[in-house]
Amino acid sequence: MITIKEATSKQDLKRFVKFPFNLYKDSNQWVPPIIKQELETFNKKKNPIFNDAEAHFFLAYKNNEIVGRVAAIINWLEIKNQNQKKMRFGWFDVIDDVEVTKALLDKVAEIGKANDLDYLEGPVGFSNLDKVGVMTEGFEHMGDMITWYNYPYYAEHFKELGFTDEKLYSESRFPFENVKPEFFLKAQDLIKKRYELTALSFHKTEDVMPYADKMFDLFNESYSSLSSFVAITDIQKAYFKEKFIGFINPEYIKFVVDKDKKLIAFAIVMPSFSKALKKANGKLFPFGFRHILHAKKHSKDVVFYLIGIHPEYQNKGVTAVIFNEYYDTFRKKGIKNCIRTPELEDNLAIHQIWKHFKPEVYKRRKTVRKVIE
Repeated sequence: MITIKEATSKQDLKRFVKFPFNLYKDSNQWVPPIIKQELETFNKKKNPIFNDAEAHFFLAYKNNEIVGRVAAIINWLEIKNQNQKKMRFGWFDVIDDVEVTKALLDKVAEIGKANDLDYLEGPVGFSNLDKVGVMTEGFEHMGDMITWYNYPYYAEHFKELGFTDEKLYSESRFPFENVKPEFFLKAQDLIKKRYELTALSFHKTEDVMPYADKMFDLFNESYSSLSSFVAITDIQKAYFKEKFIGFINPEYIKFVVDKDKKLIAFAIVMPSFSKALKKANGKLFPFGFRHILHAKKHSKDVVFYLIGIHPEYQNKGVTAVIFNEYYDTFRKKGIKNCIRTPELEDNLAIHQIWKHFKPEVYKRRKTVRKVIE
């Protein structure tokens, strides 16, 4: 018999966070999150997303053992501003038993129905800055800190239960040696002169902070045309600054400003923390922090996390300016591999940006959808 219980106490939420550690204990590819950070993400007093969203966290039990989990999420901003009557689900993990999956997702649908929502979509997080998608290809490759890893049977469960594909994503990578400066060196110089642009690079995190709010504003402007985009609110900016920017080498943050010092483009690259997080196994202390700090300074693999360009400057070659800045930084640091986060397969503009580097698609993922009856 399968029993679904809502995780409401601190102890229950800790069980919710720790379940995948048991599920993937024999997996070399799964990358564990930092337990403390996951718990803070779900803390309704600390995470400002709960000003505009609500979530319920469910655990599935069978024979008195935890066999699955899911977060049922309603983002009210998405519903009100986009008229998307979507019931989100995420942080989904389960043993290979489709009946457990059904029991968990029936619970999510039940909440959606009670709130007059039309359909389920997942796996997704609270917003566009969270992890997204169920993996469908590339299971042999190690995950990273900004994507979910899962076993192949997850997608099979969704199909068996009548879910259909909603959004398709691909992840690609290329060796740094594929980056040839002739593709952007002359172009970036011409573009800077034509539009009176200046590239900004940093060496200290505190020098980045005065631009951080403007960066999030530009993120909202540059991504607003994508499907299901939910803007970052003012109160969320401070939270994301604290959560993300400390993990990033300041040299890996690049800004471009116009003649009036207005921010018109940004890019964020993160060191790959996969191996460090594997060693940390969910804990910062006593040694996890040391592994993460070492990766921050010395990782030879980097992950392109975000690139944002003001709509007025899109398709004007501004990425050449950004790539030129990164080329110099990566060359000095001896970077070996460049990895891209999940990108919508129908986002042709972003794929055009990378074409000269001959990227290899090595993972695919998707979100799935089902009408609430």
